[in-house]
Amino acid sequence: MSPRAAGNGVAPRYNRGSFRFPANVQATDLSQLSIERKPGPAPRRRLRPGWLLTVAAVVVAGGYGAARMATGPVTVETGSVTSAYPYQAVTLLNAAGYVVAQRKAAVSSKATGRLEWLGVREGSVVKKDEIIARLESRDVSATADQAEANVAVARANIGQADAELQDAEQALRRAQDLLARRFVSQSSVDAAQARFNKARAALASSRAALQAAQAASRAAQVAVDQTLIRAPFDGVVLTKSANVGDVVTPFSSALDAKGAVVSMADMSTLEVEADVAESNLSKIRVDQPCEIQLDAFPDQRFRGRVSRLVPTVDRTKATVMTKVKFVDSDAGAGSRILPEMSAKVAFLSREVPADQRQPLTVVNPEFLVSAGRAVQTQVVTGERLGDAIVVSGVKAGERVVLRPDAKLRDGSAVKVSQK
Repeated sequence: MSPRAAGNGVAPRYNRGSFRFPANVQATDLSQLSIERKPGPAPRRRLRPGWLLTVAAVVVAGGYGAARMATGPVTVETGSVTSAYPYQAVTLLNAAGYVVAQRKAAVSSKATGRLEWLGVREGSVVKKDEIIARLESRDVSATADQAEANVAVARANIGQADAELQDAEQALRRAQDLLARRFVSQSSVDAAQARFNKARAALASSRAALQAAQAASRAAQVAVDQTLIRAPFDGVVLTKSANVGDVVTPFSSALDAKGAVVSMADMSTLEVEADVAESNLSKIRVDQPCEIQLDAFPDQRFRGRVSRLVPTVDRTKATVMTKVKFVDSDAGAGSRILPEMSAKVAFLSREVPADQRQPLTVVNPEFLVSAGRAVQTQVVTGERLGDAIVVSGVKAGERVVLRPDAKLRDGSAVKVSQK
């Protein structure tokens, strides 16, 4: 503090420290004045709310981590529960193929014309010789009527020729009788004979003309029948290739002309065509029992039997076409089996009895699945079926723990071992 400031009588201000006067110094002697400086108490810092939240989050996270480490999922090895058939133990070879119909036809007409009526659609069941479509037939029907009229004319000419022959025959007999009595000359008898021969030839010609007229009538009727498209055998309509108004021709050479009206198949002749590698041909024989599985019905098995082997090898694939027919009666026309279905064929070493054709529940210990939660279930194991084990107490599609850990409990979270 300066003396000028003290002389003005203005008391000085200090933010920190205090004034101390010695006992032997007068109040007016400012040179002896000193300031005692002592550190004051430290100011208190206020905690922000964010710090409290951070500390709480750390505490909660630490508690959750400790709880999770104490109750985390148990690592287990699981197996898939599936269905297996006893015939798999006697399977020599498996092959893939397709269902085909041994009797199949693209139905058309030998005549060319416009489709006037179509009486079937996809899936229609038809009988042999049943009319399924009809072409316009007014022109050929008129030709058939004309041919039938010619037949009638030929029959009338035969009647006339027959009457002429009878008259000529009587005239000949009279001339011969008169010649015997010498009432007429030989020339009269010769004329009567010639007339008789002519009448007989005319009758034969009329009969031949009748046959020609009848043949022409049959040809005209065939032309009419060709406008009627009939089913060649009992079967089911697979596809429809033409509609009413389309031009149908047997050679399909005209623009927008249709060659076939429908295609159909005899469902009682369904069989499986499977390609067998020629290296495995020694395992296949005619009449060998088989089991057929269709991709459309994975839970069903159909009995089959090798019907024949195509006597040639496909050099591009080194395979032999094998025909396997269905043995079960429900694989016929009334079943849901359709041509071109994908199929798998198991060629067996022996016939499987009927009581061994039902599926068994098995566990394949080599197939690992995803994790879930453990549910305590009693599983009873049985005999081995190939690489799998027959079990009971579970259903196909479920998962089982193969070697449960001592820490595993009912409802425990589990995860699949990655080994």
